[in-house]
Amino acid sequence: MSDPATLAATILPPLLRGAIVTVEVAAGAFLIAVVIGMLLALIKTFGRSLPLRACVDLYVETFRNVPALTHLFILYFGLASIGVKLTSLSAAILGLGLIGAATLADVFRAGFQSLHAGQREAALAIGMTPGTVLRFILMPQALRTTLPPLANYGAQLVKDTSIVAAIAAPEIMFFARSLVTSTFETTLIYLSAALLYLALSLPLSFAAGRLEKRLGGGR
Repeated sequence: MSDPATLAATILPPLLRGAIVTVEVAAGAFLIAVVIGMLLALIKTFGRSLPLRACVDLYVETFRNVPALTHLFILYFGLASIGVKLTSLSAAILGLGLIGAATLADVFRAGFQSLHAGQREAALAIGMTPGTVLRFILMPQALRTTLPPLANYGAQLVKDTSIVAAIAAPEIMFFARSLVTSTFETTLIYLSAALLYLALSLPLSFAAGRLEKRLGGGR
């Protein structure tokens, strides 16, 4: 396996397949995190039901303070023990998405709280419904404020997908470990994996920095 061409042909295809799965897992988890995180933020910010807000607080604290790997094991192995079987990819996407929702809930809530309360009151005073106010006045402004942290979260999420190899999701680290076992080219393989993660996350980190500067300049 000392021939560089042969080594590259052995290492690169599996790692690139893993990179595709990494992107799929990150994209799916990001979508779940944004949708659920926004819903949680709306309840925490505008909800009037104290029990419901307490449930949201419990959700956020649970998913923020329990290790991510524990949640993945519960979804993949724990649910299977009671007859609910998820594929490794489904468990990875759902698990990372639920964990991310707890993080984004506070991001979105901060975005809503940064808006002046008078906007909502004025809109309601002229006859707009709460749903219309949220959709056309508050939501666009809050999303604009939260774009930089959302981009940062996306970049972090790409790197966090490495833990889903523990439940046999076929992403970059899963193939890297398999290749190390078969070729013993530990340094080269893990360095290649690191470069792939870098290639996937750097554009997001760059976008987050540009957004932060542009929005900061706009303010």
